[in-house]
Amino acid sequence: MTTAQDSHIAKSSANCDDFDRTMAHGERTMSLMRQLRMPPTPRNYEILYAFTTSANRELSDALREALQADACLTDEAAERIYNKFIAKKNFSEHVDEVGSKVSRQMSDIMTVIEDAYRRAGDYGESIQGVNQKLSRIESPQQLKQVLEEVFETTSDMAKYNKVLEERLAESKTQIDELQMKLELTRVESFTDELTGLTNRKRFDQALELEMTEAVESSHPLCLLLLDIDYFKKFNDTHGHQTGDQVLRLVAHTMKTNVKGRDCAARYGGEEFAILLPKTSINNAMTLAEQIRIAVKSKELVKKSTNESLGHVTLSIGVSCYRPGETAMEFIERADKCLYAAKETGRDNVQSEDANIQGLIKNDAA
Repeated sequence: MTTAQDSHIAKSSANCDDFDRTMAHGERTMSLMRQLRMPPTPRNYEILYAFTTSANRELSDALREALQADACLTDEAAERIYNKFIAKKNFSEHVDEVGSKVSRQMSDIMTVIEDAYRRAGDYGESIQGVNQKLSRIESPQQLKQVLEEVFETTSDMAKYNKVLEERLAESKTQIDELQMKLELTRVESFTDELTGLTNRKRFDQALELEMTEAVESSHPLCLLLLDIDYFKKFNDTHGHQTGDQVLRLVAHTMKTNVKGRDCAARYGGEEFAILLPKTSINNAMTLAEQIRIAVKSKELVKKSTNESLGHVTLSIGVSCYRPGETAMEFIERADKCLYAAKETGRDNVQSEDANIQGLIKNDAA
């Protein structure tokens, strides 16, 4: 048996071992997912796969700690672990990958340009040589030979310029595609996987920017904090998949009611936030009420059984930014209003302005 055959057999054996090992990890991951009764989403699979392969010790420790705190891995804990140990790494890897490809493309372009510069120099020298030959022409035959040389040289240069143009156009297309891929990666890093809303990381950045803008422009800035009433009980009763359906319902309602620079985000677990630049407290309260009513008006149906699960309600707190306060103070005031909404029976909107509160009434009243 030849050395090449030995190498091929060894490589095939290694590939089989890798396949068997990967399948084993996948089976353990799915088994653990069933034990924990976790929805088989790509995010949850990535977390548990990393755990079963012991690929990230810090992730494994964080997962064990979360499971000790609760009987199952809550959606909020899963999101926190994913963002900290996987999403950030994936984003960095994508950025590095795209950066390397762009660097290679730029290097190729520089090589092409250098070659074009050299050819242009050769062409210039060739034309100078033709000029010298023209001064020594003594017969029509010599003139014909010189002109044929000029035509051939010019034709070659024209062909090369066409190839150069095509190569540069192709490189530009590839760089544009890489830039688009990088932008999509950036957008994904700021998006909550389950709901499609802005995630907490991006929301925090937007909040700081809008607070600065509010001070500079003297325009009002309002914040809505929304919480799904009795979500934990609903989740425990009907299961996490139905709970995810509720989260997506609320997220969709939020997205269809915001516009422009408004920022709708999943703040954490069953809590959401909407940042409203250039919006008065009156209009913010009106929007909050529209969203509350819209969510409550939709009947929730369990997809697997077509069973009616009733309606979902929201408690909402509204605050308006006060120049000079910190982001934490701004959020805490909205959170106090949210707590007040829950204390007054849930399914209502509350703000710090008592006069405004009196204008907004529960639709059941």
